[in-house]
Amino acid sequence: MIAETKAGGEDLNLSFEKLMMVAAGNSGGGVKMEGVVITEWKDIPMELLLRIVSLVDDRTAIVASGVCSGWRDAICFGLTQLCLSCCFIVNSYMGVKSFEYWGFTPCFPFDAISLRDTMVKLDFDGCKKNMNNLVLSLAPKFTKLQTLILRQENPQLEDNAVETIAKFCHDLQELDLSKSFKLTDRSLYALAHGCPDLTKLNISGCTSFSDEGLEYLTNFCRKLKTLNLCGCVKAATDRALQAIGRNCNMLQSLNLGWCDNVGDLGVMSLAYGCPDLRSLDLCGCVLITDDSVIALANECLHLRSLGLYYCRNITDRAMYSLAHSRVKNKPPMWQSMKGRYDEEGLRSLNISQCTALTPSAVQALCDTFPALHTCSGRHSLVMSGCLNLTSVHCACAVQAHRTLNSIPHTAH
Repeated sequence: MIAETKAGGEDLNLSFEKLMMVAAGNSGGGVKMEGVVITEWKDIPMELLLRIVSLVDDRTAIVASGVCSGWRDAICFGLTQLCLSCCFIVNSYMGVKSFEYWGFTPCFPFDAISLRDTMVKLDFDGCKKNMNNLVLSLAPKFTKLQTLILRQENPQLEDNAVETIAKFCHDLQELDLSKSFKLTDRSLYALAHGCPDLTKLNISGCTSFSDEGLEYLTNFCRKLKTLNLCGCVKAATDRALQAIGRNCNMLQSLNLGWCDNVGDLGVMSLAYGCPDLRSLDLCGCVLITDDSVIALANECLHLRSLGLYYCRNITDRAMYSLAHSRVKNKPPMWQSMKGRYDEEGLRSLNISQCTALTPSAVQALCDTFPALHTCSGRHSLVMSGCLNLTSVHCACAVQAHRTLNSIPHTAH
């Protein structure tokens, strides 16, 4: 209900009174819960409060933390997920005029707060330029955070904010710092020591990180399962990938899109060191050759998604190796498990602009992996820009064509 309160409308106390009247059947005597009469916001038991907070969105949770000091302390201790991706909308909200309303020290001047959509937002110059200060204020309070999303359109985060996160949020498991190109290796060093339990890290677009910093991070954050390095040209090198393969054996998803320093040595190190890899995006990694794909086919038997867009050194040899790995690793009695078997293997493949490939090799791959579709609405085999592959079709596309041709045409 807090999130639905409109600026200039009912205040917080009036909303609470209405809620209590409904809950008490309009008796006017308050609501009893475990012998306690709830007549004010502060009377709600902390266990119930934390349960409610776990079900609402970030905007409501943060506003709720401003009801009283008890709620503030409980929510700051109990909140495990927080998204501060965008900015606040300029408006008034329940008479809030200061960041002190949330129980935090003001880190910048502003006149009002409002909520919209599913994220906390600040939308005027004073806040747009101070997201870094916002993080500096919040991180020491929300010490139990497990998920923190700081995705930005206008990069503001600096190393001191990430260092504060690492200092106070030791339970952090998922962190999104994408497009934070002001960050340097200082941030990676801090995360390495402060957040060793990270399982998901998105630093796509963080162009100032180096492979040395990324290598250092992997020495400590060995539980990583999802890592997004898209566009991290200086960080994503063969040296860094060798460190990932050596230290992050639990890795399941890796995005190396447009990291054009990545070569066969790095990808092969990944293949040998991360056998549970499920998704790998190598789009724009122009240096890799068939050797990379062959290593992945032989070592990463759980691979489900592979992106090879614009990898023009990839030839039929790579396609046949993927198809052969499917046959080589057929489970026993696979005929009796055909439905389950069909669900295994590649389910998504992007070979757009891989102009060296021929129809026979790609068709063999398509025939081997039933989940690869070329039919309308199910394009999980993407071949745009490969004009010589127009004859490649999945089984259902062929069947649809046959069915269409079998329908008798009426004379006009």
